Amino acid sequence: MRIGNIILAILLIGLGAYFSKKYFSNPEESILDIVKYDGSAATKSTTDTHRRAVDSVIYLTNSEQATIDLFEKSAPSVCFITTLQQQRDYWSRNITEIPSGSGSGFIWDDQGHIITNYHVIQNGSKLKVTLSDRTSWDAEVIGYEDNKDLAVLKIKAPADKLRPIPLGQSSKLKVGQSVYAIGNPFGLDQSLTTGVISALGREIKSVGGRPIRDVIQTDAAINPGNSGGPLLDSGGRLIGVNTMIYSTSGASAGIGFSIPVDEVNWVVSDIVKYGMVKRPVLGIEILPSQYAENWGVEGVMISNVLKDGGAAKAGLKPLEQTRNGDIIFGDIIIAVNDIPIRSNNDLFLALEKYNAGDKVKVKYIREESEKVVEVLLGSQ
Repeated sequence: MRIGNIILAILLIGLGAYFSKKYFSNPEESILDIVKYDGSAATKSTTDTHRRAVDSVIYLTNSEQATIDLFEKSAPSVCFITTLQQQRDYWSRNITEIPSGSGSGFIWDDQGHIITNYHVIQNGSKLKVTLSDRTSWDAEVIGYEDNKDLAVLKIKAPADKLRPIPLGQSSKLKVGQSVYAIGNPFGLDQSLTTGVISALGREIKSVGGRPIRDVIQTDAAINPGNSGGPLLDSGGRLIGVNTMIYSTSGASAGIGFSIPVDEVNWVVSDIVKYGMVKRPVLGIEILPSQYAENWGVEGVMISNVLKDGGAAKAGLKPLEQTRNGDIIFGDIIIAVNDIPIRSNNDLFLALEKYNAGDKVKVKYIREESEKVVEVLLGSQ
């Protein structure tokens, strides 16, 4: 009898251990969890007791799908630019390359020309361009125009890796129009922000100190690293180059500025062709604006007329100084083709609308009388 009780006790202990391991080793599992749902929902099992069933699919709206398509189409044209500084170790004399900045850019043509802001590359001794497929290429500077904050780089990538960005027209833009900015803010590649054109015809100061007019203002977020990236219209066409923000904190505050594509087109075309911007010129040297301000003169004061230039052939006269040190004013330009000229910057911006070889009517003041003469524009 005692032996039978011992055997029974052993059997009960064994059965208890078996069922304890099977059903109670995981507190989230129990025999009650084995439940079946109908075919419209997921099967609930002992391994996913807290997983919710997936809701029915909600389809994308037309505007969402259009934005997705625009990004997927345009992103391959956008690239990431890294500037490097070379430093030599004092003891080993080895040269190391240290990243000193970054920005965005975009592919201009299938020859490997890349467009970005001048301020993105100005402090770099070496440049690298990373395309959307993550391949990196050494870049050389073809030329730049600091007064427009634009630079042209070139990489030796095969044509099948280059997706030139389509061009739009900034002169046709309207306030309220949807815009899209693609870039690499804070080094995070291929980021998209959206917004509208907030204003047109804004003016900002370039790296070179001269104003850039007709700038596009947008509320699409433009953060550090977005500089040099494209601003696109709803058709995915380039309408501007994102260049700066207005912010007290350094982060996007909903006021960003882009250089209009019409300016970009002629600047880049000159740089690619000549390595520089060949500005049309009158063939004169002018006094700094502060002299005119000090003397209460409104207009551009000619300090010198270059020999054989258009102004010399038209008979314009420069400022003169007598032996006694007295100043005799020369001609003071007050208009070009009926465009009022009140400062040196006004003259620079007015001449940008023309090409070397064009003729313009220059209105000027000589001995308190207004005169008009036709001047053949030369090349810088």
